[in-house]
Amino acid sequence: MIMIPRLKKTYEKEITSKLMSKLSLKNKHEVPKIEKIILNMGLGEDGADGKKLKACADDMALIAGQKPVITKFKKSISNFKTRKGSNAGIKVTLRSFKMYEFIDRLVNIALPRIKDFRGLSSKGIDNSNNFSFGIKEHIIFPEVNFDKVEKIRGMDITIVTSSKSKSGTLELLKEFNFPLTKNKN
Repeated sequence: MIMIPRLKKTYEKEITSKLMSKLSLKNKHEVPKIEKIILNMGLGEDGADGKKLKACADDMALIAGQKPVITKFKKSISNFKTRKGSNAGIKVTLRSFKMYEFIDRLVNIALPRIKDFRGLSSKGIDNSNNFSFGIKEHIIFPEVNFDKVEKIRGMDITIVTSSKSKSGTLELLKEFNFPLTKNKN
């Protein structure tokens, strides 16, 4: 028997109907949904060191629940001291059940553990209506053993949505209890 994540059940039963009324949509298939989540960790100079690369990949595997892919530089840039084909970082793409489980852990456990956290900026929505933000310390996730970490690293998280507008993405994230700040424009 397959366990369906709690957040997926909530999305299907409650969030879709709330978003249909808020965004005045007639068809439930028009309701914005989260398609995938991409986690990215740049390595910088540590990309050449095999031990540090493996340690970062292990931490990312614990956080995401699946093995990360090592990304490579596409071209050499002398100012950044990069060589084409050398290791740039690691990334993981989460879909389906793992995606919902990650959102649940991120919103309810990891983000509240950030020191002096005041919320995520709602300006992180790009022109494709996806939401991106960065985390300065990957050790906020409870899966990572703080004692075994050599160096605290940052991480970029991109949430890809099927939304047609920025307001739709914003409402979707609010329904998933993302701690978004109000920006004064």
